[in-house]
Amino acid sequence: MSVPAIRAAVLREAILSGGEFALLDVREAQHFVAAHILTASNAPMSRLELVAPRLVPRRAVRIVLCDGGDGIAVKGAAVLASLGYRNVETLQGGTAAWRDAGFELFEGSNVPSKAFGEVVELACHTPALDAEEVQQRIERGDDLVILDSRPWYEYQDFNIPGGVDCPNSELALHVRDLVPDPETAIVVNCAGRTRSIIGCQTLRNVGVPNPVFALRNGTIGWEWAGLKLEHGAGRRHGKASDGARRWSLAQCDALAARAGVGIFEPGDLDAWRNEVETHSLHIFDVREPEAFATGSLPGAVSAQGTQLVQATDEYFAVRDARVVLVDDTGVQTRMTASWLKQLGHPHVAVLDVDVREMAVPHGPVAPPDAPCVTPLEAHGDGWSLLDLSRSLDFLERHPKGAVWGLRSDLKALMEKLPEGRHVAVLDDEDGHLAALAVRELEALGRTARVLFGGTRAWAEAELPVASGCEGMVSAMVDTLDMPFDLTGDADAAKRAYIDWELQLPEQIERDGLLTFSPLT
Repeated sequence: MSVPAIRAAVLREAILSGGEFALLDVREAQHFVAAHILTASNAPMSRLELVAPRLVPRRAVRIVLCDGGDGIAVKGAAVLASLGYRNVETLQGGTAAWRDAGFELFEGSNVPSKAFGEVVELACHTPALDAEEVQQRIERGDDLVILDSRPWYEYQDFNIPGGVDCPNSELALHVRDLVPDPETAIVVNCAGRTRSIIGCQTLRNVGVPNPVFALRNGTIGWEWAGLKLEHGAGRRHGKASDGARRWSLAQCDALAARAGVGIFEPGDLDAWRNEVETHSLHIFDVREPEAFATGSLPGAVSAQGTQLVQATDEYFAVRDARVVLVDDTGVQTRMTASWLKQLGHPHVAVLDVDVREMAVPHGPVAPPDAPCVTPLEAHGDGWSLLDLSRSLDFLERHPKGAVWGLRSDLKALMEKLPEGRHVAVLDDEDGHLAALAVRELEALGRTARVLFGGTRAWAEAELPVASGCEGMVSAMVDTLDMPFDLTGDADAAKRAYIDWELQLPEQIERDGLLTFSPLT
């Protein structure tokens, strides 16, 4: 197929001109984080069919696909065309041409959000304490509470000793219960910098009377100071009291008004839903995942407010898209929406209704559109196992004897699968990625089936599992995470990460594609 290609200068003008527009980088994650255009969202070829509809729900929106100059964006355009997207272009020459035109390329993941955190700290003069100072206060017995601003699953891996988990989007709701004395000092931490800064500034923005500080460089800074982290802790905020709910809603309502957040009734949301053919619409449930799991507004996607601000580019890719947030208190939505507005997203509203009143239970996961095989059947002679899970998940646990790789490397993977054997394909999600590979393998003349339930189902069948890198064929380029645990010098990697983050405001200003508006 013939795909229109545009020059770097034309792309830059399109980004700056406003209106709905999406820039998708179709390289694998590690190639993306090495050097990408600031406003791009990562939509790797190996998962493009699954990622694109979530990032770009409206099929008529203008999309530009970007690669490293190797031409894979043209293949990506063919995939999008098969999904019904009808306004797709590519960046001529990819990121190399963008750099050659004199424009900025950015390293790292979630760059807009992390740069925003640094800009907030500079603009708002967000106070911070070094780890040594915090430890000295603890040893003196100072009146001090440490609040960990990360999601529960991250907190359980490691935390500052004594810290209580309370993600950023929950801070305003629970702070009065967790820290009832206005004289008590509060230290907000995350693993690095961004969520510490945003959490501290969240409490300042809602008018908490306590002295509030970010822990400079988070748990990374704590370890640099020679201090030990805690592992497997279970301290977590409880249910908010009525007084805390009333206070936090009033404070967040005023904050949302300052930020220009729209407050919707159900009829307003219906009006936006009636315009999805002409305007992109995302509905995010910003509650904690456990609450979302009990049921939510039809069409809503789980996006805990802390992470929606921290990794906005992973949730939606269309500039100027309409975004509606739902929760059960009005606090998490207003807080999250105020940050999204400051990040530069103009059409953000909150649904002023307890989502539980409109929620419906989640239906069963749709089975993959491909023939399936059970673990016991696939364990028999005549079957090979192909694992398309994320590489870090494969390293942690996989069916013994499985071959791992990226779906985009399918032909190379076939060479590692003995001829004459059927292929059972698994993934780390719901089997839909595996189903895509099954259809491709069948087209190549191999008998293939989806191993529905993946490694979990395999383990539940009490079949042998393994860990480690044996069986890995593709290069491990599919993770956006900073793999500190995979580098030979973790300390150096962490220092480089912090240095990178600190320089982002200067690079953002040089680039000129995004403008942030922190409330000061």
